[in-house]
Amino acid sequence: MSECADIHTRTSSRKTAVLAGAILLAPLGLLSATGNATAADSGVWDRIAQCESGGNWSINTGNGYYGGLQFSAGTWRAYGGTAYASTADKASKAQQISVATKVQNAQGWGAWPTCSARAGASGSAPGAGSSSAESSSAKSGSSKSGSSKSGSSKSGSSNSSQSGSSNAPERSTAQTSRGTGRGDYTVREGDTLSTIATRHGLTWQRVYAANKAVVGGDPDLIVPGQRLML
Repeated sequence: MSECADIHTRTSSRKTAVLAGAILLAPLGLLSATGNATAADSGVWDRIAQCESGGNWSINTGNGYYGGLQFSAGTWRAYGGTAYASTADKASKAQQISVATKVQNAQGWGAWPTCSARAGASGSAPGAGSSSAESSSAKSGSSKSGSSKSGSSKSGSSNSSQSGSSNAPERSTAQTSRGTGRGDYTVREGDTLSTIATRHGLTWQRVYAANKAVVGGDPDLIVPGQRLML
């Protein structure tokens, strides 16, 4: 065989080997690409819940795990579940899935190791888009509720203030008007029965006895404007 024929034969053999290898590897590459690009289907959470809790989204058996996807109280709290309810079993199915999506984004399907495998879960979690909208709606509702409470508080405070201010003058008027009948002496600011009695050469007991109907039951409490008989 000539040298040229030999070179041509080796070149053809190498081309054939490369083409054969490419043909064998092509399906593997396609499978790999397909596996990475595919997201879990929308029914995956129902299948996981069926495995975890028998599909009961309100379950609480007392084992420390709650709801359809069996959240622990710590996980539920860490991923914002308390914005919906204190524990997962008290939240709606959609709210539980919203929190589960956050858990899956952070921990992967390994957060439900056995049941996610049985459910055929792979790729990214469904429901991630709707969860952010629902969270925004919850925050908006919370903000409105807080605003409403604030308004109620201000209204209550205003009513209380108005009530207090309207009552105060009434008490003052009652004290001033008590026993303001005719008499020989009009009580002034700073007066006491003792000082009045001393100025008029009397004892406070006598002044009090003569004006008990005006002064009332407490001889130490006299009000400017009262008129006393001396």
